[in-house]
Amino acid sequence: MNKIVNLTPHAINITNGATFPPSGTVARVSVQQVDARDINGIPVKTQTFGDIVDLPAPQKDTIFIVSAMVLNAAKAAGRDDVVAPDTANAVRNDDGHIVSVPGFIK
Repeated sequence: MNKIVNLTPHAINITNGATFPPSGTVARVSVQQVDARDINGIPVKTQTFGDIVDLPAPQKDTIFIVSAMVLNAAKAAGRDDVVAPDTANAVRNDDGHIVSVPGFIK
């Protein structure tokens, strides 16, 4: 059985009733911004993404829940121990907030 560690800032509720509370560590992708121009006086920046921050090294029998952005960066780096919540098929409340997800994407 795999240990599942939530590296997002939110509890992840699965439609089957499983819940994964935040671990206290949030994996992110670093970002750098450079002024590009302005549109009608509103600043526009060019944004580039860099390294993954706070994603632990692979651990035996451990899966890490991360954001979709971190998942994409981790897959590009060859990691296969990360998943993201399946928000495309999420159950939402009347205000549009996610209540639960059916599972994960890889």
